[in-house]
Amino acid sequence: MDEHDVLAERFEDYRGHLRSVAYRMLGSLTEAEDAVQEAWFRLARTDTSDVANLGGWLTTVVSRVCLDMLRSRKSRREEPLETYVPDPVVTVGDPVEEAMLTDSVGLALLVVLETLTPAERLAFVLHDMFAVPFDEIAPIVGRSTAATTQLASRARRRVRGAAVPDCDLPAQREVVDAFLAAARAGNFEALVTVLDPDVVLRVDVGAGGPGALLRGIEAVAGQARSSARLGAMPRKAIVNGAAGWVSYIEGQPRAVLSTTVRGGRIVEINIMADPDRIAQLDLPAFD
Repeated sequence: MDEHDVLAERFEDYRGHLRSVAYRMLGSLTEAEDAVQEAWFRLARTDTSDVANLGGWLTTVVSRVCLDMLRSRKSRREEPLETYVPDPVVTVGDPVEEAMLTDSVGLALLVVLETLTPAERLAFVLHDMFAVPFDEIAPIVGRSTAATTQLASRARRRVRGAAVPDCDLPAQREVVDAFLAAARAGNFEALVTVLDPDVVLRVDVGAGGPGALLRGIEAVAGQARSSARLGAMPRKAIVNGAAGWVSYIEGQPRAVLSTTVRGGRIVEINIMADPDRIAQLDLPAFD
C-alpha cells in the first residue's frame, strides 16, 4: 500500500465524524458531503507529516470550509428563512429497529441553528456538540478566545428556544399515529388532543412556491385536515431520530414530515416538500 492509499484509509476513519460536523454546520446533506470532499482534497495536497492529531486537523479544515459556505449562503439566500427546513436524515421502516441508524440532531434544532450568524453557529456546534476547546475554535473564526466564548454563549441562548422532544420513540409514534388518524378522519376534536396549544407547522416547498408558517391548534389542525384530503399515503419513518413520516402520491415520495413531541403532544411539525431536495434523498418508491 503506497502513501496515498494509507492517507486515504486514514481519512475514511474520520469521514463519519467529519460528515456529522458538516451536517450540523450546514443543515444540508449535499453541502455536507461537498465540505467533506473538499477536506479530502486539502489533505491530499498537504504535507501532514508533522500533524500529531489528524482528526483535529481535519475537523479544523472542514470547519473552515463550512464557515466559508455559510458566509456565501448568507450573502445569496433568497428563500424566506422562516419557512426554510434543513435537509432531513430519513430512514423508512420499523421506527424502533431503525432509530439508531439516523443522525441524532433534531430537525427543530437545525431550524434554530439557521437563524445564527455563521460564526455563532460554528462556535456553538464545535464547542457544545463536539467539545472542541474555545482556544482551538478562535483561530477558525478569527476572534479571541474570549470573543469566541461569547459567540457560543449568544448561540446557546437562541438554541434554548428550540423544541426539545420526548426521548421515548414508541410514545412519539403513538402520538404521531393518532395525529395522522385524526387528520384522515377530519376529526378536529381528536387533533386538539394531540396538538400543543402553541404548535408550529413549517412547510418548505423550495422554489416551487411560497412556503408556510402556521401557529396554533386551529391553523395547524385545519391544514392537517386539508392535506389529508389530497389522498397522499403516509409511510412511517424516523426523521433525524424522531417519529415522522414520508408522504407518497402515486407511489412516489412528495414530502418528508418530522415532528417534535413533548409531554405527549406535538409541539412542532416541519415539512420538507422541495421536489429538488426530495429527489436527492435515498427514499424508496412504494406501489
